[in-house]
Amino acid sequence: MTNTSAPNNGREIVIVDAVRSPIGRRNGGFAGMHPASLLGKIQSSLVERTGIDPTAIEQVVGGCVSQVGEQSFNVTRTAWLGAGLPIETAATTVDTQCGSSQQATNLAASLIASGTVDVAMACGVEVMSRIPIGINSSKKLGLGVPIPKEYFARLEMTSQFEGAERIADKWDITRDDTDAFGFESQNRAAEAWNEDRFAGQWVSVDAPVLDEEGNPTGETAAVTRDEGIRETSLEKLGQLKPVAREDGVHTAGNSSQISDGASAVLMMTAERAEALGLTPRARVVDTCLVGVDPVLMLTGPMDATRRLLDRSGLSIDDIDNFEINEAFASVVLAWAKEVGADLAKTNPNGGAIALGHPLGATGAFLMTKSLYELERTSGRYGLISMCCGGGLGTGTLIERI
Repeated sequence: MTNTSAPNNGREIVIVDAVRSPIGRRNGGFAGMHPASLLGKIQSSLVERTGIDPTAIEQVVGGCVSQVGEQSFNVTRTAWLGAGLPIETAATTVDTQCGSSQQATNLAASLIASGTVDVAMACGVEVMSRIPIGINSSKKLGLGVPIPKEYFARLEMTSQFEGAERIADKWDITRDDTDAFGFESQNRAAEAWNEDRFAGQWVSVDAPVLDEEGNPTGETAAVTRDEGIRETSLEKLGQLKPVAREDGVHTAGNSSQISDGASAVLMMTAERAEALGLTPRARVVDTCLVGVDPVLMLTGPMDATRRLLDRSGLSIDDIDNFEINEAFASVVLAWAKEVGADLAKTNPNGGAIALGHPLGATGAFLMTKSLYELERTSGRYGLISMCCGGGLGTGTLIERI
């Protein structure tokens, strides 16, 4: 049984709708599109699909990791205004590394639970083709480095690549294991598109076309499919070189892709949904953000899963759908070993290895995927979790209505 006294302050928080862009590959369909324009398209699409008066949305919380250049200056707010949405609606952009838009979703839920607002939109964006990963911390900017000397006296500084390799070591995950997982992600994503499982959750986006030199042609083209899916084989995956260590288990074929995309989720109290004539599709049972070892760095989904299950009174077998970000294959494989999760119910339509990982957009993207998969399969509970740089784990537990 669900612990109905869990932390929503007696207010039932419901998800009315969720939507995403297709996920563009690096230098693909969205390479010519300003991030705020892409996010604004998704924000406005969510408003249009639900028919809600946008003035009823009291706050928008968005996620974005590389908040520099085109993704600076509170991109969530500039996207909203650029889309012609009401100036009265406030917006905030948060950075929780890879989990940014999941944390944005959790913060929006918390705003509703606290009674601060009755209606909120959560969202996220990252156009990594235009704003490269890590550029906001680059020494080339001449603004110093983000890690102070005191940090090194207390903790070893590792990369996410090294963290993933250490996880593989600790949980006895081999190169064959990671390649098989990457291959399965590609197969599941291709099958999902072939069977139209993503129907309803994405919207077509017209994006500027670039020429071979990367200059705008003045034309636009519709992006209508996730671009990261590719045909491969275990033999081809086995030929790829490791990306972290010479004898490492992670390659470009079993790690997440550099991608472009945006996503959004509309939430409110159940009472407000009824008053607005909107049909709730799921309720938010609980949310969390946990801190974990920043050296291993990527074990956050383990602790987040345990916390959500402990507080809800559910068991791992009660969960019908898991969306665990495929930052690296070892992250999901170690998580499944540690918490006893069924991999058949985990990322059933592929994950970031196949579909892509547009950093600040991925969390709300996973929320969208879980909602639609629960509806497609008549499942009840979905658990979404992500590992985050610096040693964090985001978690959200939803229940289909």
